[in-house]
Amino acid sequence: MDLTLLTSPELIHLNTTFASREQAIAFLAQRLDQQGILNHAQDFLHAVSEREAEGPTALGEGLAVPHGKSASVKRAAFALATLRQPLLWQGVDGDEPVNMIFLLAIPEAEAGSTHMQLLTALTTRLVDDETRAALLAARDAQEVLTLLREEAALEIDDPQALPEETPLVVCVTACPAGIAHTYMAAEYLEKAAKKLGIRVHVEKQGANGIEDPITAAQCCRAVACVFAAEVAVKDSQRFDGIPCIRVPVAEPIRRAEAVLRQALAMQRKPGETLGSAPVKPPENSVKADLKQALLSGISFAVPMIVAGGSVLAVTVLIAQLFGWQELYAQKESWLWMYRQLGGGMLGILMVPVLSAYTAYSLADKPALTPGFAAGLCANMIGAGFLGGVAGGLIAGYVMRWMKKHVRLSASFNGFLMFYLYPVFGTLITGSIMLFVIGEPVALLNSSLTAWLNGLSGSNAIVLGALIAFMCSFDLGGPVNKAAYAFCLGAMANGVYGPYAIFGATKMVSAFTVTASTVLAPHLFKSFEVETGKSTWLLGLAGITEGAIPMAIEDPLRVIGSFLTGSVVTGAIVGAAGIGLSTPGAGIFSLFLLHDGGLGGWQAAAVWLGAALAGTVISTLVLLSWRGYAVRRGQFSGDAPSS
Repeated sequence: MDLTLLTSPELIHLNTTFASREQAIAFLAQRLDQQGILNHAQDFLHAVSEREAEGPTALGEGLAVPHGKSASVKRAAFALATLRQPLLWQGVDGDEPVNMIFLLAIPEAEAGSTHMQLLTALTTRLVDDETRAALLAARDAQEVLTLLREEAALEIDDPQALPEETPLVVCVTACPAGIAHTYMAAEYLEKAAKKLGIRVHVEKQGANGIEDPITAAQCCRAVACVFAAEVAVKDSQRFDGIPCIRVPVAEPIRRAEAVLRQALAMQRKPGETLGSAPVKPPENSVKADLKQALLSGISFAVPMIVAGGSVLAVTVLIAQLFGWQELYAQKESWLWMYRQLGGGMLGILMVPVLSAYTAYSLADKPALTPGFAAGLCANMIGAGFLGGVAGGLIAGYVMRWMKKHVRLSASFNGFLMFYLYPVFGTLITGSIMLFVIGEPVALLNSSLTAWLNGLSGSNAIVLGALIAFMCSFDLGGPVNKAAYAFCLGAMANGVYGPYAIFGATKMVSAFTVTASTVLAPHLFKSFEVETGKSTWLLGLAGITEGAIPMAIEDPLRVIGSFLTGSVVTGAIVGAAGIGLSTPGAGIFSLFLLHDGGLGGWQAAAVWLGAALAGTVISTLVLLSWRGYAVRRGQFSGDAPSS
């Protein structure tokens, strides 16, 4: 791919300075918009914000690649900024300094094609130290374009030209998002292999599925294996018998040569077969195991939650709009069946899926059956979401122990995999869940549920204010996501109040931006006024990220104002006892509320009224605070007064 076809001198900005990650993204998005690449800049910024919230986009070596896939992008393109002073950016192991930012704009229709090709081309080009140094030292845009041109890429030696006896190391790279880190780690491993004079074959398990799969013949020839992964490696039993090391996906980006040397140090001896080679157990710490297991389990469960909740929401809305409540309740009617489908995905399948794939992360495919069994046990004894997590971990560690200590000769592998492992794994895991750990977890779960259900008066008000505070604190960031996870966990246990609080609060910040910029545009920058024209729509959809551009410009006053109104909204909804059992419905939640004894219309009025009351308070606080700052010369707006 010729990278220069996707950018232009107007999109290249050298030796710049930004105060924050959000400011850098907003600046580059504005440049893309000015070049006619975007239909709607705010929609694109929202897509980028959503991707930033999903996981890190700093790739090490001072490089950050934020990106957004949106229907508002007319054609694939990227904007580049090199920085005079490094900027902290979220990486795999926390914030890391970056001095080069590529913002990728991808049409939604090209998410699985151009997106992956562009990321692969960029990581391939920028894996070279000299290329990165030259880009940072570039004096003008034309020099950058020359460096990025396809023919400027380094020539890669053909690994097939190496002698047949050259050691082969097979590698698998995988990250939670399955995009940038997966491919960049692969490039660094391949580059390090050339320096060491060995063969490597890297299988990428990314967003597009398995790419460059490792063959059975390569497994037979391999002297060692490297798993550079943050999630469970698919079909890892292929590598049984090959000495293996497991490292985080970012490790090859930092020290690929050291990783390969470590693998070579434990390589299989000449003549050894897969069955006779010693197997080195993974070196993961318990903390790393738990992190990977929970990431894998949740990543498989979330689509189940979203799909089930959406089907249930559509079913309830149809019943409400057409007055088909009797049909909704009539057993075996078509509407009742859709209701059972959505409710079953949330109430029956969600916990077993969470358990199974948590276990799968720890012990691969043999752990799936015991993991599903653990989730069913959690449902049977009322252990809920907590029981599902505990059961998945138990199943994973039980099967990891069995795989290590219960082994048969190769001729009995079928009996081992299809009978011994699933049967004994299920019996052991099920027994532990049902008769040892399950009851205490169920008691803890029921105690938490009873406490939440029993909240009233001042306690419910405090809980509502706290959830609302977390929702608006960072507008889709980690604190917001922590509140979201808590509300989903409560919902899974039949406690619907927390999500009703969260759903109402999500509208406050977006509505406040629109109201403030309409009432007093002279107190705001022109881009803030433009932002305000559309954020109310995002608020109706339950999207908080639309307020980010204003918060970046004036974080203390803007976020402080949001929080003031949000805690009022949360307190009102919490005190009213309203519930919501369908995630992601936005303003349509009005038709789906649990009324808490108020009646449907009254509950809807209180819920929406709480959001509007919070908006009024936040707007008044923001206008007063911003007006005071303008009068004192601490802030200046550039939008004309209406």
